[in-house]
Amino acid sequence: MKKYFPIILPFAVAKLAIQCLGNRNYGFHRDELLHLSVSEHLAWGYMEFPPLIGVLGKLSYWLFDYSLVGVRLLPTLAGICILILCCLIAVEFGGKSKAVFLAGVGILAFLPFYRNHTLFQPVAFDQLFWTLGFYFLVKFINSNQRRFLVLLGITLGLGLMTKYTILVWALGIFVGLFFHEKGKIFGNKWLYLSALIALLIFSPNLMWQIQNDLPAIKHLQALSSTQLEQRSFFAFILDQLEITPPFLMFLCGLLALIFSKILKKYRSIGVASLIVFLLMWFLNEKTYYVFALYPVVFSAAAVIIANSVKRRLVFFLIGASILLPMVYFIPQLTPILPIDRFVEFYGLEEKQGRVELTGDYTDMFGWEEQVKLVDSVYRSLPEEERVNCVLWAENYGERAPLKFWERSIIYRIQYVDMAASGHGAMEIKMQMFGLV
Repeated sequence: MKKYFPIILPFAVAKLAIQCLGNRNYGFHRDELLHLSVSEHLAWGYMEFPPLIGVLGKLSYWLFDYSLVGVRLLPTLAGICILILCCLIAVEFGGKSKAVFLAGVGILAFLPFYRNHTLFQPVAFDQLFWTLGFYFLVKFINSNQRRFLVLLGITLGLGLMTKYTILVWALGIFVGLFFHEKGKIFGNKWLYLSALIALLIFSPNLMWQIQNDLPAIKHLQALSSTQLEQRSFFAFILDQLEITPPFLMFLCGLLALIFSKILKKYRSIGVASLIVFLLMWFLNEKTYYVFALYPVVFSAAAVIIANSVKRRLVFFLIGASILLPMVYFIPQLTPILPIDRFVEFYGLEEKQGRVELTGDYTDMFGWEEQVKLVDSVYRSLPEEERVNCVLWAENYGERAPLKFWERSIIYRIQYVDMAASGHGAMEIKMQMFGLV
């Protein structure tokens, strides 16, 4: 593995440099504020997600306070680990230097990862645990050493404490293993011990869910009725096609894992990936849920392309055709450009003194101004009304900024959050104390 370090290191440094440029700009995204707010109320579960993101938020606070760059460092490090694991999986698949190089190209070219590895959300860590799980499974297939099954169980358990979508990954792996040595692994007691380890790690959150009437199910139902049902059946595929060169690389890797003789040993990985992809599609889930599949499939594509293309010039032209068309769009996924430069670079038009932003960048501006406005109204109230003042937030995007800039509000106030999930699914009443 050491001989591939000089190839992997430049990719890791490039990834770190791009992400760090983006991490410093604009402000916290509304989702980041939500995930940081739960870190101040650590519990074994929350309505929308498992508890690990709260622990990571607390860790980030201890290390960096609520620094924008510091908070975003953790998902960035997760993204770098994903890149390294992608390259290492290519080696496990039998790839050499060219395959390692192309695996790194695939990760740098995959635009959604720039967003995922900028924002402090469970997504980056979920992708890390999917990729790490695939890595341990490939290591087990190559070595038949039971310790990799144990590590697989630990990874699954941590993944369950990060994002519930890893259950779909586990189902895909379960089906895929029937295609590894005709399912011989199901006679291995260490597989069941691995599952038990995962269950033990997950059990505190599972008990919390049961004690609170399974709020995650209610959240999924609300999400389905308000967002997913409105999506076109073909939106899932059309979203993938927006990143055409990496998606073509993904398709190449998926077909190679299932049909190629070179990768026949790893057909179970291909079947698992196909099952997960189709399940996510037919369940009409959010497109980014399936992005955690891309690193392992990129590794397979890198190996098959490196083995098939003998001429060095052609090989590097393929790499360039995957990466270079994506470079122009990177500032749209992570804010590496100051906002004025961003507006100028993409030729955004100003209307009535305003420039309309879209997507994530819209949710990175205006929160401090909102809190100052609320504070000014609060201070204008008579003393007797301040004592029983209630702030009513319709969604977490309005709630979380008030929490994080509450130091501007001197007096004790009541805070009522209708729809902590953003979908009107539950009512939470909290007390906030201003600290001058």
